[in-house]
Amino acid sequence: MTTRTTVEARAKRRRRIRAKVGGSAARPRVSVFRSNKAIYAQLIDDAAGVTLATARSSEIDAAGLDKSGVAKKVGALLAERAKAARIESVVFDRSGYLYHGRVKALAEGAREGGLVF
Repeated sequence: MTTRTTVEARAKRRRRIRAKVGGSAARPRVSVFRSNKAIYAQLIDDAAGVTLATARSSEIDAAGLDKSGVAKKVGALLAERAKAARIESVVFDRSGYLYHGRVKALAEGAREGGLVF
């Protein structure tokens, strides 16, 4: 029996999630990427294969905020850009990350910004 590394385990979870979650023009997919220093989110129309909107932590003023606070602001920024593109309803793809901490904060920020999951 072999043991998986953290990266391999996340890749397996990501494949399993992506088999079930897909974005369309009417309801694009919110894809999240989390690194040690930053967090990124994008709205993707999988049917056409295009990215409709993006947001990343380097675009906001993070003075005095922890990583979860920054992620919440990124979610709000993504929601603002989605509204500008006339998108209100989305599906959330956590990309194999556990739904807590920064990933959860990003989702809550997007919901507060007006996106419907």
